[in-house]
Amino acid sequence: MANYHKPEAKTIQELRDIAIKLRIHSIEATQASKSGHPTSCSSMAEIMSVLFFHTMRYKVSEPRDPNNDRFVLSKGHAAPILYAAWAEAGLFPSSELLNLRKFDSDLEGHPTPRLNFVDVGTGSLGQGLSVAAGMAYVGKNYDKASYRVYCLIGDGEAAEGSIWEALHFSSYYKLDNLCAIFDINRLGQSEATSLQHNMEVYRKRLEAFGFNALVVDGHDVEELAKAFHEAQNIKGRPTAILAKTFKGKNFPEIENLDNWHGKPLGGKANEVIQHLNGLLKNIGPAGLRPQKPLVDDAPAVDISNITLAAPPSYKIGDQVATRLAYGTALAKLAKYNPRVIALDGDTKNSTYAEKIKTVDPARFIEGFIAEQNIVGVAIGAACRDRTVAFVSAFATFFTRAFDQIRMGAISQTNVNFVGSHCGVSIGEDGPSQMGLEDIAMFRSIPGSTVFYPSDAVSAERAVELAANTKGICFIRTSRPNTAILYNNDELLAIGKAKIIKSSAKDQVLVIGAGVTLHEAIKAADELAKAGISIRVMDPFTIKPIDAEAIVKNAKEVGGRIITVEDHYPQGGLGEAVASAVALERNVIVKILAVPTVPRSGPPTVLLDNFGISSRNILTAVRDILKY
Repeated sequence: MANYHKPEAKTIQELRDIAIKLRIHSIEATQASKSGHPTSCSSMAEIMSVLFFHTMRYKVSEPRDPNNDRFVLSKGHAAPILYAAWAEAGLFPSSELLNLRKFDSDLEGHPTPRLNFVDVGTGSLGQGLSVAAGMAYVGKNYDKASYRVYCLIGDGEAAEGSIWEALHFSSYYKLDNLCAIFDINRLGQSEATSLQHNMEVYRKRLEAFGFNALVVDGHDVEELAKAFHEAQNIKGRPTAILAKTFKGKNFPEIENLDNWHGKPLGGKANEVIQHLNGLLKNIGPAGLRPQKPLVDDAPAVDISNITLAAPPSYKIGDQVATRLAYGTALAKLAKYNPRVIALDGDTKNSTYAEKIKTVDPARFIEGFIAEQNIVGVAIGAACRDRTVAFVSAFATFFTRAFDQIRMGAISQTNVNFVGSHCGVSIGEDGPSQMGLEDIAMFRSIPGSTVFYPSDAVSAERAVELAANTKGICFIRTSRPNTAILYNNDELLAIGKAKIIKSSAKDQVLVIGAGVTLHEAIKAADELAKAGISIRVMDPFTIKPIDAEAIVKNAKEVGGRIITVEDHYPQGGLGEAVASAVALERNVIVKILAVPTVPRSGPPTVLLDNFGISSRNILTAVRDILKY
């Protein structure tokens, strides 16, 4: 192997000793917390020793330095050994490890970015490799830097389909700066894994997915050092190190046995620690420290104060779909800032994400039909503030990536999601393609912002605002063309509603969004002919909802509110409004929403038959005036 030099005997022994110390730390920490996964930590001790004290390049004093190698612990339940590695590296005193899982400690049961050496929250299994692939994609294609990305995966979680989506993505894009490490310790939580120690099957599968697959003894530090060196020198494809390990390695009467998953060692702890101490050759502090020189070649990045390169340019009354306006705004942002990127799962010509390619084709990432992976890739791409990522799909298809999205919130990510083809207004494609749960889903994400623009001007401004908003953002875009409502210089803000129609004689406040706002406007015009005045509100954001404006306007019209939405009733606009007025006296809310699973048909027919057309609003207004 080119330029490979076997580590000196002293180094090999030191790495063995560090692995033993990491095991001891993991036992002591889980004993102190009376919970945790010491046997899962033990199987990967040599991997962590060689990675953190021989292979990876990073500044201990600055764990998130952009030039550092990245490490993702997909197998998040092995958090104690990750914490132990950083303690042994000198980031904090090893005595802190005894605070594992305590309420006032950031050393949580599974890693989260509350810790400065953790980029993403892990522990919901099967997600780490997608995140690592996103980091590696940015490093290879945007940063064009020499840092590498390592992801440690448990063999149990390798049954998750998202792992195989990530393997395909990584191979397709030739991410040779990515190394996936499989800790194949044979045992799952309740029984043995399906492949157990069938290393040849693992090797063939990884090779079939285009990886440089290396089978190693995961407890042999010399084999691991050699494998990591090969991974660093392979070009044109990523590497998978398939490490054959044993759960509870070096734990007498526990190693490779069932029923020790997720349990501290209890009464056996002292005996096991005594045995491990007996294996140490160097009892004192580790002589090895991370010292490999960094290459400072990751460019400085500024993703603050991003604006549209040109303001919206529409005429009042023109018919433009908000999904098209999203694509237009995305291209404008990309033109303004070189770190704006777009990801999509083979729907780019429907979501209009492809418009970013007119600015720079390299800033579009095709994820193909693998939404779970593409969400994870976006989370990885946004880590360390390297990019502003927009992920688009039909709104309904984000539901299959809900776990990745909620983990994104735990990871403190700033990814922006754009869901098109929402509601029955998409028409003949039918209910499998209709986003009818998406508002509820994204509203439930802590810290999220949910935009629902109703015309092209507000859609462009929503994209601009999302690019500068912390946390997860969701922009709901519509398939049909809708009329331009706002002047191009209209000021729109998060949590601030707009009144579209009003008079001193208004008797009902009707709140709609997207296509239903336009239905409300039609209903207002019809009712005016009959001498009935209603006020029409555009909430712009469903979360946060403009509670102050809703309450104020409701009181001005006698306390009567009707909400109308192209969404199921649960968790949507109506429930957001109802929550806003829950403590107000003499305010009633009537919710018009899609009540049942819909069917195919022309959009206007569906809007009418499922209760959210202007005709239905007319009826609802007359009904609520009886109260």
